[in-house]
Amino acid sequence: MSYLQFHAVTKSFGVNPAIEVIRPFDLTIDRGEFIVFLGPSGCGKTTLMRMVGGLETLSSGKITLNDQPLGAPDRRRGMVFQSYSSYPWQTVQQNVAYGMRYRDDLTRDQKAKRCQEHLALVGLSEFADAYPNRISGGMRQRVAIARTLAAGSEILLMDEPFGALDAQRREVLQIEMLRLQREDPKTIIFVTHDVEEAAFLADRVIVFTKRPATILAEVNVRAVLGAERTLETRDSQTFFALRNQLLTLVRSTSVEEVIE
Repeated sequence: MSYLQFHAVTKSFGVNPAIEVIRPFDLTIDRGEFIVFLGPSGCGKTTLMRMVGGLETLSSGKITLNDQPLGAPDRRRGMVFQSYSSYPWQTVQQNVAYGMRYRDDLTRDQKAKRCQEHLALVGLSEFADAYPNRISGGMRQRVAIARTLAAGSEILLMDEPFGALDAQRREVLQIEMLRLQREDPKTIIFVTHDVEEAAFLADRVIVFTKRPATILAEVNVRAVLGAERTLETRDSQTFFALRNQLLTLVRSTSVEEVIE
């Protein structure tokens, strides 16, 4: 049984004339796979990811999870956005616990334990009682990731989550993301326009054409770099060649109007 599948998905905005954003799009994603959608701003990659999350409707086609059509948002699909989506009036611990507010399958004690486990997983146990304005931007993104994981999401939808960070914090969070994926594997769709980030994080990179979007290329990064990535990976000739391959593909695309 296939895990997550796109079946001839299309999307258009408006009428008379309609603006075609996504042409018939087909893709199969395996359970636990880290997929990066790569392409310039405006090519439709975020729109496609939002369809998976139930935040955007399809014009035609369908998206299935375990062969069942996906519909409205549910806790199987968690989203992490570029902006720091923490609640400033709540502590770090309360922010993480908020992700479990609708989980009737857990007792209060189980929720508390799960909260502590996920704070430890993202390295924020000692900041449990801090408020978001007292921690760094990178830490606030870790709070958002922990909240999504604690909610029990099987699929993480990440829309340029490190885009607002400086280069050093971004690099730290990328390493953290790979560690989290090793320790608690999820199926991840990660949207970026950063070629180096895509090459470093992905099992597979889906390179989009210009709008209206379809797949320009699929690059199996795991087959090239292997599963384990470190900072030293970035200095290797293999990584450099892969980065250049992706960069050449992205440079072959262009968009004139922005619709994300």
